[in-house]
Amino acid sequence: MQYLMVDGHGDPNTAPAYAAAVEMLYPLAYTVKFASKRELERDYIVPPLEALWWADDMSSFTAARDKSAWHWTVMLMTPDWITPDLVDRAIQTVAAKHPDKAFTDARLATLDEGTCVQTLHIGAYDDEAATLAAMHDRFIPENGLRMTGHHHEIYLSDPRRVASEKLRTILRQPVEPR
Repeated sequence: MQYLMVDGHGDPNTAPAYAAAVEMLYPLAYTVKFASKRELERDYIVPPLEALWWADDMSSFTAARDKSAWHWTVMLMTPDWITPDLVDRAIQTVAAKHPDKAFTDARLATLDEGTCVQTLHIGAYDDEAATLAAMHDRFIPENGLRMTGHHHEIYLSDPRRVASEKLRTILRQPVEPR
């Protein structure tokens, strides 16, 4: 699948870079969408925000919950007909309108995760640790698998509009046989 992506590091609740990355992706995604509609006569819906998460020690997601150690890539999926040239022109357009933001940090890239284990988490993002521990420490090894790639989250709910205890997030982990 193809995505607009921005990379960063640090606690998503406190790192200014995380908020800036998310704020950067949406204007870029909508500029790409409208350019596609105008230039290619192909429209699409901008899908929900997604993110890849990883750390040098993956227990920082389950046991320690040390968010300052987290690396992330925030992403918005794009259709396969979106080209790097269209994205480059969109970046130039949005950067001209918002010279205070580093839109050149955004990129178009493909993500191929292969086989994955996933589950739906309902609740606050900060309450994911138990679900992730069950996935990482029990389900995956008990089924003869090992983790590969980065932890992937798909945010089905808008935290500005949904109570934290009702947030719906797909938690996905690429795996392979041990």
